[in-house]
Amino acid sequence: MTAGVPDDDAVALAAALVRADSRNPALAHGAAGEAEAARVLAEWLRARGLRVDVHEVAPGRPNVVARAGRGEPGARSLMLNGHLDTVGVDGMTHAPFAAERRGARLYGRGAADMKGGLAAMCAAAARAHAADAIAGEVIVATVVDEEMESAGTRALLEQGVRASAAIVGEPTGLAICPAHRGFAWVTVTVRGRAAHGSRYDLGVDAITGAGLLLAELDAYQRDVLARRAEHPLLGRASLHASLIEGGSGVSTYAERCVLTIERRTLPGERAADALAEARDAWSRVRARRPELDATVEPGFAQPASEVAADAPVVRSLGTALAAAGEPVRIAGMTAWTDAALLNAAGVPAICFGPGDIGLAHAAEEYVDTGEIERATAVLQRMVTQWCRVG
Repeated sequence: MTAGVPDDDAVALAAALVRADSRNPALAHGAAGEAEAARVLAEWLRARGLRVDVHEVAPGRPNVVARAGRGEPGARSLMLNGHLDTVGVDGMTHAPFAAERRGARLYGRGAADMKGGLAAMCAAAARAHAADAIAGEVIVATVVDEEMESAGTRALLEQGVRASAAIVGEPTGLAICPAHRGFAWVTVTVRGRAAHGSRYDLGVDAITGAGLLLAELDAYQRDVLARRAEHPLLGRASLHASLIEGGSGVSTYAERCVLTIERRTLPGERAADALAEARDAWSRVRARRPELDATVEPGFAQPASEVAADAPVVRSLGTALAAAGEPVRIAGMTAWTDAALLNAAGVPAICFGPGDIGLAHAAEEYVDTGEIERATAVLQRMVTQWCRVG
């Protein structure tokens, strides 16, 4: 017992969250969304004395924002941010929502990405609150829709929720991740001329045009992107072809072909850069094949994120790790996260949490239960030392 509140079992909370099906309905047809996971967390946090607000971002899709701390003048605040939604379960090799325990592993969709991290965040805040150890304020912000368009964190920021710094509890294997890439999607619609397959004199093949563009982009990646200076944590920028659709029959010249490209951006690069690269590549194709035409249009994009490796939030988390007997490792995050939106809003945000990002969205997904507890201990120290006066 601590200040009359039982010590909180982060692993049990992680299991309860895995059992709550929170598939993002934009990614899994017919999915119910995050409401059940939000209910579990809201009840759990209220029972431990945190001040809890539930904000519906979309019908049946609520953010849960919990606060604790004395709010003393001059004390800092810390946001612990994490997403409730998961991707679909097609092709999984184990029961997605059974929260099965096998030795030190907890299995289920979202176990690694990122219900283990959510549990560690919540348990750390609850334990620090029970010990009356938060001079400032800790804000536990659990949000919807990170796996699609981040409507949850966008709504959070539109409501004016801010903190002195933030930790996003994505799976980093307990490494501190102060940077990650962004991405930009570009859609190219190539237009040719439909004709019978025997009429080379009339037909213009839009699919071949798309192939010529892919060859140009491949050369650009090999000769330009791959030769640029690498980011010390993130490596180089990259691009790949994601989707292609075209043609109407084997014996018909394709009138239309639609190609979607994803460009992964580094800090300092913009979505507009990716669009310009694709348009320049198409201009080179058109110069050789003027009979082809295309539109090159921007799609959804999210910015890259970076906090300096010696920023106060990075140093403080390193101190908490060392005090807990953990190695202090600085690494780049491979996936995009809501840390980018927080940083853009003026909240220095880094990633740290239990689990392996390589297991996210995978056919087999699990998190090490010992890592959940270790993350909880580190985050409890971080909350206590960061949210102090001075």
